Amino acid sequence: MKASKTKIHIITFGCSLNFSDSEVMAGLLKKHGFKIVKTSKQDEGIKKAELIIINSCTVKDTTEKNFKKLLKKLTQLKKKIIIAGCISQTDPEQLEGYSLIGTTQLNNIAEVVEETLAGNIIKLLERSKTNPRLNLPKIRKNPFVEIIPISQGCLGNCSYCKTKAARFNLLSYDKKAILCQAKEAVEQGVKEIWLTSQDNAVYGNDIKNKKLTKITLVDLLKDLINLPGKFKVRIGMGNPNHFIKIIDELLLLFKSKNGDKLYQFLHIPLQSGNNTILKAMNRKYKVDDYKKLIRKIKKQIPKMTLSTDLIVGFPGETEKQFMDSIKLIKEIKPAVLNISRYSARPKTLAANMPQIHGRDIKNRSRLLTKEFYKIAIQQHKIWLGWRGYIVIDEEGKVGTDTMIGRNLSYKPVIINNIHKRKKINIGDVVKVKIVNTTRNDLRGEIIK
Repeated sequence: MKASKTKIHIITFGCSLNFSDSEVMAGLLKKHGFKIVKTSKQDEGIKKAELIIINSCTVKDTTEKNFKKLLKKLTQLKKKIIIAGCISQTDPEQLEGYSLIGTTQLNNIAEVVEETLAGNIIKLLERSKTNPRLNLPKIRKNPFVEIIPISQGCLGNCSYCKTKAARFNLLSYDKKAILCQAKEAVEQGVKEIWLTSQDNAVYGNDIKNKKLTKITLVDLLKDLINLPGKFKVRIGMGNPNHFIKIIDELLLLFKSKNGDKLYQFLHIPLQSGNNTILKAMNRKYKVDDYKKLIRKIKKQIPKMTLSTDLIVGFPGETEKQFMDSIKLIKEIKPAVLNISRYSARPKTLAANMPQIHGRDIKNRSRLLTKEFYKIAIQQHKIWLGWRGYIVIDEEGKVGTDTMIGRNLSYKPVIINNIHKRKKINIGDVVKVKIVNTTRNDLRGEIIK
């Protein structure tokens, strides 16, 4: 079967890093002459394609179940299948009979495809110590958003996390390579650059060679925002114990000459509001450390959008310890809260701890969600009457004739698609006034 006539569809589960990996695989395959079926409708992509690549995620039990359901469906359809991502890296023994490609082998995707099309089962799972990951061909999911991995792996060993087994220890990527990819993306018309990794705040902490200059996330950002062009940078998730070390310099950067190129947005996961549970999770900070960090950020940049994560029902969590999390959320009032119902991940330490009944976890999750909704509604009302510019970065819900943009604080702002007979397109920058709010977003109208 000739490459030029083979249609391939890539289905992606998980985080922005996985989406970036899929963009690179698509770019490399296109370069090798394959046709990429690009559609947001999964069934349509499956129907048109002769080979399906599933880029898998192992972070949650529900995500893995959805992956297995899809895999069963594709197998029954007798599609040729390649499994990439975290599950192929961590659980290859569960995927006998399928071609697999590991998280550090993306540059070899064409070889895996060619072998699979020839009827061979191939497994490229060996860990690459250099991971040649940047400045490769890619097909962006959103042509105006460039997702750039700045490292692989992390320095933590959280007792509940399986991602470490898939992404390994921290390997920070070369700063020059990152800047080169960003510069090229901006020249191609990209409006947003998303920096992604398992822990953005720890970037550079693995460099121990005395001949190399020690670098941090702040050093990278300084050079990034000095690149020519009109664009904004979104900093990805970073753990609090590492953000604490660089927060003073980072806040100064937000207020510097080109600081307006940085979205005022930080994703700093809390995971629990109780020190005993944090210790059991093997998180390397205490509740007071987190509170001091958040207070410092809010004091210097009041409109910083703070996003955090909480795990509900971690093994051994008592009702009182859970209420500590709710109490802390009420105190710090995050703008975004990602709630995860704990589910045991095989091959992790927490999976061997005494588990909490699923019914109790569900009830706690519902209570936490209810309390956060109250906070979210009040947080968004603060923006009523605000005037300023937003970058349009995605279309609204199908049938609503709306577009979604982001203001400097990375708040989602929904506007009508038509303004005085002029259609608004992704990538446009428009000035708006906030006229209404919901718990999830801001609603704006275009102004002069």
